[in-house]
Amino acid sequence: MTELSANIGGGRHLAHTAHHEQPGSAWRFAIAGLCASLVGLGLARFAYTPLIPALIAAKWFSASDVVYLGAANLAGYLAGALLARPSAARIGAVAALRTMMVLATLSCFASSVPVSFPWFFTWRFLAGLSGGIIMVLAATVILPHTLPAKRGIVGGVIFAGVGLGVAASGTLVPILLQQGLKQAWIGLGVLSALLTLISWANWPKQAPAPRPATASSHPKRHRQSAAVRALLIQYGLNAAALVPHMVFVVDFVARGLGQGIAAGSHYWVLYGIGAIVGPLLTGHLGDRIGFGPALRAAFLVEAIAVMLPAISTQAASLIVSSVIIGGFTPGIVPLVLGRIHELVPHSAEQQRATWGHATTSFALFQAGAAYGFSFLFAHTGGDYLLLFQLGGGAAALALAIDLVMPLTVRRNELKP
Repeated sequence: MTELSANIGGGRHLAHTAHHEQPGSAWRFAIAGLCASLVGLGLARFAYTPLIPALIAAKWFSASDVVYLGAANLAGYLAGALLARPSAARIGAVAALRTMMVLATLSCFASSVPVSFPWFFTWRFLAGLSGGIIMVLAATVILPHTLPAKRGIVGGVIFAGVGLGVAASGTLVPILLQQGLKQAWIGLGVLSALLTLISWANWPKQAPAPRPATASSHPKRHRQSAAVRALLIQYGLNAAALVPHMVFVVDFVARGLGQGIAAGSHYWVLYGIGAIVGPLLTGHLGDRIGFGPALRAAFLVEAIAVMLPAISTQAASLIVSSVIIGGFTPGIVPLVLGRIHELVPHSAEQQRATWGHATTSFALFQAGAAYGFSFLFAHTGGDYLLLFQLGGGAAALALAIDLVMPLTVRRNELKP
């Protein structure tokens, strides 16, 4: 294992120090991870969704501009996924995580001033960048300090921060908006700053900085199996399936159904509640029945739940859809991480590299879907139902790949 991979993923140094941590340290680290995902994803990213109708109503931006600004955040997330490992190599993983939490906090304060479209676009992009880097690095910094028997629940705690941020944004945003749109952004910035301070001293000790890379220190490139390549595509399709709810659901209820911002925010809170419990439930399911079968079940349920608003706009359908898709937004993460460990069981280095590739695939498909759906939304006169249908189709395609994959592998094994 190289010094670089040791620094990024916890590696040999962290594996040894993990055994010397105090019993409560893993939970202290998990709280730091929760705060990071809460700030970088839950607030800096997802709090934007319930603000969309208010941004339009206040005439800060047009309806189409606001949707493109949301997509800018997803493009930043892709950039963050690509830059996470280089950032950790340059300044250390923990330093990168702290820096990204500060950047996410600044993005909230900067968004309180509608200077111009490029200004807002830049800060939404940087907010996404911080979330992408946090997503790649947080778990790989913390889990090496965790006993194997507790890694599922600790991982669930880390990614439950996403749901807590979504729920917090859904409950706080309407209250803050009573004071004004500018004050809402400032309030989110203050909360992000407090969480950054709470987490600051609770990260694991930083591994030694890596020495300059030499020819012999570069990790070997390993050929990915067909199953791993299929998983990366499935994870990307899952990302596309989540976009209609992640970007449009509040606006769909508020403006599309004419129920107002408050009603839209209520569904966003339900989405957040699902996102809090989702990682804990899916991780437990994976432990019980295996991560492969759990993923297949997830894709099936997700396909149905994404398409529900296109089938029925009754409150019961919207509630079920919001809770389930909220649950899978972070809940798919422990399933994919567990599946990677099943498919690449003997190399921690390969597991970390594969997780980086998976996060990049997720971000790439998500950004592409966000821009594509934004384009369709703008050029179909605001056809929300089409977006939910396309999202459901993406999840169904991920399931189809999973069902066909074993047949393909078996056929290749039978060839002489």
